[in-house]
Amino acid sequence: MNLEELLYSTYGFSSFRPGQKEIIEQVIAGEDVIALLPTGMGKSICYQLPAKILPDSVLIVSPLLSLMQDQVAQLKKMGEKSVVAINSFLKPEDKDRIMTNLGSYKFIFISPEMLVQPFIKKKLQEIRVSLLVADEAHCISQWGFDFRPDYLRISEVLPILKFPQVLALTATATDKVTEEIKEYLALIKPYVYCHPMDRKNIVYDIKKFEDSHDKLEFLKAFIQKFNGPGIIYAGTRKKSQELSMLLTEQGISSAYYHGGMDHQDRVFVQQQFQNGEVEWICSTNAFGMGVHIPNIRQVIHFQVPTSIEGYVQEVGRAGRDGLPALATLLYAQGDEALLESLVMDDLPTLHEIEAVFNGGPSATYLIDQGIVRETAFRVITYWMTKLPLAGVKSQIELLRKGKRQQASKVRELISRDSCLRGYIISCFDQQVINKPDNCCVNDGIDYSVFEVFSCYEKKPKPLDWQARLSVILPI
Repeated sequence: MNLEELLYSTYGFSSFRPGQKEIIEQVIAGEDVIALLPTGMGKSICYQLPAKILPDSVLIVSPLLSLMQDQVAQLKKMGEKSVVAINSFLKPEDKDRIMTNLGSYKFIFISPEMLVQPFIKKKLQEIRVSLLVADEAHCISQWGFDFRPDYLRISEVLPILKFPQVLALTATATDKVTEEIKEYLALIKPYVYCHPMDRKNIVYDIKKFEDSHDKLEFLKAFIQKFNGPGIIYAGTRKKSQELSMLLTEQGISSAYYHGGMDHQDRVFVQQQFQNGEVEWICSTNAFGMGVHIPNIRQVIHFQVPTSIEGYVQEVGRAGRDGLPALATLLYAQGDEALLESLVMDDLPTLHEIEAVFNGGPSATYLIDQGIVRETAFRVITYWMTKLPLAGVKSQIELLRKGKRQQASKVRELISRDSCLRGYIISCFDQQVINKPDNCCVNDGIDYSVFEVFSCYEKKPKPLDWQARLSVILPI
């Protein structure tokens, strides 16, 4: 079948976005593929459409439960019934039913942690898989900004699946990260598609302040002048909650979101935002992956991001409708200390490494007792299978060095007095072609554009409880 005809009959689209057709053609031809497409360019079509032609199941390794659920929901909305997600939230009876009929599903979504469980690996051995998809594949790289040790073990499953084709998808990867994706997925000569990273409709702004108080006052005034919907990224869970409360006090509909919330609460907040019931989300970097909202007008970083890669992922959630979107980074003197602590937070300490080596890879009680953090435990136990104690310490120090390099790039971004767009794109080994008129703060920004594209009426400040009660029970 003609690919354009298949695209139209499946999605109702008359043409492909740049890069999609080239990637799909290579997948259908049986090639391994690494695809770098900017956020919002429709990466999921690159495996969903070939699935209409490939004979067997498509196994998608996905890093976040929210992302997994969103993709499953989209497929079901399109009428695809043969889709399932395997995660730790499955009820035992549902898990048994799914495992019994695993080979009957066309799309199987799974987390990297579930993928390497012995029981799951045994079940996967019994089915036929045409294509393995590593979604958000930058997580595979030890230098990637979202390091996940279980992603490094995907290659262990390839022999069990009888070496299916592999499609690695990501929005952000440097040449170095791309090479590590090849290495860890055991790809010999993959087809690599690298789309230009530059999103012309996103305008980059940086505001600098003497202290955090001035930064907060600016945010309050800024939010009142330039409407959402928008996302405000904070460095900590506590700060995300504080910012949400501040906006609510200003009469602006907002909610906070972070990894410490109950799963159902996070799902509820995400749905409210997607439905337009909440204008602003104040969040840690836990929010955004898999959130498909075309008209997000703003992304504000209240505290500095920990890497350029993460920054580009986060600001890339704005302006997916192609209309102007504003990315504003707020910096106050002293933010470097927070940047340093956030950058190093997930890496194991020497004390944690030694504790896990003494307890062994099954000593999960170390997590329960608060001796070792969960992420650190996963990182250490992975490297324990590869290296002795001294080797693991050396490996973690290499990771630490890489994190410091990432942080230095963020500092360079903040201190630059030349084009921010050019610097950001250069971090991905690319160059800006045809710089837009509304580019960045160092080239001058026309802020009136964002007032024109405001898409919410300002909401009145919520009534206090006495006033609400008088409305419900009038005298």
